Amino acid sequence: MALKAKELRELTVDELDEKCTALKKEYFDLRFQKRTGKLEQQSKLKQVRRNIARVLTVRNALEREENTKKGK
Repeated sequence: MALKAKELRELTVDELDEKCTALKKEYFDLRFQKRTGKLEQQSKLKQVRRNIARVLTVRNALEREENTKKGK
């Protein structure tokens, strides 16, 4: 399931970090399954990789926004 950027923007930076960690663990597990030949849905790798990118993009945008509010 693809994550929506709109939903991700409602989360805090800490929640985004947790989401990213969980996605990276899932991606690692999927890569392991692929190497052992047990991965049935190859497209799941691409989907999880893109979800990680989405989370990191929103997280970086939130951090930039917070820094500009602080005057940095």
